Amino acid sequence: MPAGAPRTRLTLYASHLLAIPGLALSNILLGISVLALPRVGVARPALPRSLRPLAWTAGAYLALLAASILASRDVATSARAISEVFSFATLALALVWLRGARPARWLVDLLILLGAATALWGLAQLAFGYGDLDRRIRGPFSHYMTFAGWLLPLDLMLIARALLRQPEEGEAAGGVSSWLDRPAVTWTALAAINLAMIGSLTRSAWLGLAAALALVGALVRPRLLAWALPVGLFLLLLAPVPVVARAMSITDLTDESNYDRLCMVEAGLRMIGERPLLGIGPDRVERRYPLYRHPSAPRRTTPHLHNAYLELAAERGLLSLAAFLYLIALAARRAYVGLAEWRGGGGGPADLHLGVLGALAAFAVAALFENNWGDAEVQRVILMLVALPFVATLEPESA
Repeated sequence: MPAGAPRTRLTLYASHLLAIPGLALSNILLGISVLALPRVGVARPALPRSLRPLAWTAGAYLALLAASILASRDVATSARAISEVFSFATLALALVWLRGARPARWLVDLLILLGAATALWGLAQLAFGYGDLDRRIRGPFSHYMTFAGWLLPLDLMLIARALLRQPEEGEAAGGVSSWLDRPAVTWTALAAINLAMIGSLTRSAWLGLAAALALVGALVRPRLLAWALPVGLFLLLLAPVPVVARAMSITDLTDESNYDRLCMVEAGLRMIGERPLLGIGPDRVERRYPLYRHPSAPRRTTPHLHNAYLELAAERGLLSLAAFLYLIALAARRAYVGLAEWRGGGGGPADLHLGVLGALAAFAVAALFENNWGDAEVQRVILMLVALPFVATLEPESA
């Protein structure tokens, strides 16, 4: 193995994640990384025992994807979903290329800084007539929900970093090894990302953020939870009228979009009831929805069911949903164990573990209201985070 192989692998891996705002370029760079695999090799051991449950679960998820395609009554349409196998290279390459907390944190820091830059891009759009429900800010992305879904996990990683980041071995206490070690940069990034998420008017991201903040607070600062309600009310009083109206609509069943989602739940459950094990087939919800929709549903068609769990179960069956949930649960459990080890004085990258827990919780709650797993941009970030608590605790490679 060449002496610089670990650095080359990390650079290759980071490149496709840093290109996510331009998905076509991200696809190209991910393809280059896969093609470079035989040349740059893998870390040794290639697949330690601790990584195998995650690898097997990902393999089962993809095998069930293939099975649902073959079982579809419209294989030609469903076969397009096979592209998800390519996206899972994000997880596979992380498992065989990333080793140790330092490269993992370097990668996360770069993504956070990129997230802050895209957030500023989105906020700048407010000066060009964006900001209402008809023209929501979306940064460099094609859709405001993708924009908010991309910012959400990065926000939680940044919050966890601000709470628990400790100098690593070889770093001086109070030293600066990253731009994010500068308080001014951290606070600017926090403000930009959160203001952009609020400005996107994406309620699913707001709910995910609220749930994740409650979890993070309960884990590391339980006393702060007592301030949650008064601080929330204070921020609501300061918020612009469109933001307040959007927040108040979350529980309003007379809101058309809320009622539409309830109709989608009913239609999705009927789809699952028809073919519970392998689903009606990937990419078939949009075509089949008119047959299952409630007569009073506001929309005759929908591209998806606005619920990642329902979408997976309807299209691919309950087995695929179980594999997906187990994949997320494995990562959350490993992150929780890592955090518990830190509490017990065992050291380790506590901020990364807490960030992964918060990010996965935020993603999981937002997934109840949006098919965020169906966005390749969001999926790639989540797949990287799924691998992170496992690879960050492995012995680092020598350069």
